[in-house]
Amino acid sequence: MPTYVALLNWTDQGIRGYKDTAKRAEAFAAATRNVGADLVNIYWTVGPYDLVAVIEAPDDETAAAALLQLGGAGNVRTTTLRAFGRDEMAGIIAKTAG
Repeated sequence: MPTYVALLNWTDQGIRGYKDTAKRAEAFAAATRNVGADLVNIYWTVGPYDLVAVIEAPDDETAAAALLQLGGAGNVRTTTLRAFGRDEMAGIIAKTAG
């Protein structure tokens, strides 16, 4: 299943409610399941991003639906990357000419 890495930053609303961040992560996990995706893990980070989420979804549309729900709650802004595992990358390289 495709993997997505979401880089998250709290909005003003999100940082004001920082004490509820673990509960919001649980709610996000449930919401991803409801649209057919899976929150593999979420990390609270120090640096340019406040959180990093790893999501698996069957397709881009499902991943987008999960992340739209997340962003729609107003607590975070997202930047999402499609990630490729070792086997996927080997398949991609095998398709190159050379």
